[in-house]
Amino acid sequence: MSEPGRLGRGDVRRLLDAHGLVPTKSLGQHFVVDPNTVERIARLAGVGPGDRVVEIGPGLGSLTLALAATGASVTAVEIDRRLVPVLRSVVPETVRVVEADARDVDWGTLLGAAPGWALVANLPYNVATPLVLDVLRHVPQVTRILVMVQREVAERLAASPGGKAYGAVSVRVAYFARARLAGLVSAEVFHPRPNVESALVEIVRRDAPAVDPALATFAEIDVLVRAGFAGRRKMLRRALAGLVDAEAYGLAGIPATARAEELGVAEWGTLARCQRSIASGRSQS
Repeated sequence: MSEPGRLGRGDVRRLLDAHGLVPTKSLGQHFVVDPNTVERIARLAGVGPGDRVVEIGPGLGSLTLALAATGASVTAVEIDRRLVPVLRSVVPETVRVVEADARDVDWGTLLGAAPGWALVANLPYNVATPLVLDVLRHVPQVTRILVMVQREVAERLAASPGGKAYGAVSVRVAYFARARLAGLVSAEVFHPRPNVESALVEIVRRDAPAVDPALATFAEIDVLVRAGFAGRRKMLRRALAGLVDAEAYGLAGIPATARAEELGVAEWGTLARCQRSIASGRSQS
């Protein structure tokens, strides 16, 4: 390595060549070759001794090394069996390397039951959004997320009502967490160089969902959100026809002429709650 505990561009190329490896497009492999970038991510993650970190898609270990250097306990989950032995040869023995597909892994077995885990990763562009949503929905052990993703994806994850990037994904994230853009990342720090700019997004899980599940569940809200944004720029009374009764809008205090992109997660929850109440009354009559 150019410096102990750091992987530069030359180090990454030498490792790939030495093991006859080529980045796989289907896995979205773009390896970070700038030590300053991964050290910046580790600082922004705010992890250190005593913290537990899970990294998805560590690749050759550039970010893994930076996270381990903070003193945090790191579990690295890598899908590519070709990279696993190389990764193990690069990172300290204190890092737990797991060969698995994060989309299918048993999170309870991997992380245990205790909360307080941080997810820090350079996520493959093609699976970033479903992975983040899956973790928010099904992995309560992870309470903090800092991921590097395609800039357009990061903007959608962190968008607020009325913004250009605001959509169904933004509402789903907001139900579980608070998200913000934490910085931009140049395409120049990757090998191979992607055709798009990347960004860091920080997501902090709420102590409780933004909408009380006793009043409206995530599934009830998501049905409306999907339909609302499928008819983007349509008035809600048209986009949600057949799902929401006309009187629900009055009960919720939301104009039927509003559009999906104008509603925050709390308003979607209110609309779902009012529709549930109307449907319940109808079934009992």
